[in-house]
This record gives sequence, structure tokens and C-alpha cells, in this order.
Amino acid sequence: MRNLATFLADYGESHRHPVNQWVHIVCVPIIFVATLGLFWLIPVGQWLGLDGAAAYWINGGTLLALACMPFYLRLSLGVSLLMLGWLLASLWLITTVDRSALSLGWSALALWLGAWAVQVWGHKVEGKKPSFVDDLVFLLVGPVFVSLELPYKLGLSRTPGHGKPS
Repeated sequence: MRNLATFLADYGESHRHPVNQWVHIVCVPIIFVATLGLFWLIPVGQWLGLDGAAAYWINGGTLLALACMPFYLRLSLGVSLLMLGWLLASLWLITTVDRSALSLGWSALALWLGAWAVQVWGHKVEGKKPSFVDDLVFLLVGPVFVSLELPYKLGLSRTPGHGKPS
């Protein structure tokens, strides 16, 4: 398996244009949360005959997150902790929307579609196809990349997340 540096460098190859980088910094977190939100609607716990909190928390979103964590752990403990933070923040947002008057399904779908549309535009500006077109694992690399790229963009880091100057 490729290591973290290789994944970030490969991902960075199609994310060099500053506009596309900002598009991803904004849209990747939205897509991350919205995807988990849409999967949250798959009531696996209920299908298993569970009640109460177990039925609520055992769903497609939590199971998807658990399925992805071994990939992050294989990259590094630090990446695993970073993505655990993403997961906890996402679960907070999802449960907040789910317990509000808003429709989690429609909200997540609208955000997911809108963010993907903007990302397609970002890649048009970039002039390169998205990395995941060739390898779906890059869907998991995107959140790590933007987590490392954002401090660079804000002037808090000497090198960008993908290891090469922009």
C-alpha cells in the first residue's frame, strides 16, 4: 500500500490551482458530512431489531465511518486521530440537524449535490480530472489533504499539505 506522503503527493498533482485548492478546502468537509448524513438515514440498527440508542447510533453513517478508519490507521496514528476529529464533528452536525426541524435527508442531499457541482467546476478551473476518477481511495485522502492544506493557506505552515510549494 502507498504511504501517506505518496497519497498526498499524488492527490496534490490535480489540486495545484489556488482556486481549486480553496474549492476543496470548503467543499470536501461539506461532502464528508453530507455523505455521512445520507448514510445515517440507513437504519441498520432498526433492521437488526435494536431499540433506543443502539438503533439510533447503528446506521449506515456510523458503519461507513468505522469501515474507513482502518485505512486511516494504516496511514498513521496521527491521521487516524485527525479523521476521528472529523468524524466526531460530523456526527455532532448530523445529530443536530436530525434532531431539529430540518430534514436531514434533504439537507444532506442538497449540500452533497451543491458541493460536488462546485468541485467539478474547481477541476475545470484546474484543467485536470479529479484524482478519484482513477482510484476511489482518493475519496478518503481528500479530507486529509485539505486538513494539511488549510494551515498552509492561512500562513500557519511553511509547506503545503501535499509537500510541494503551490
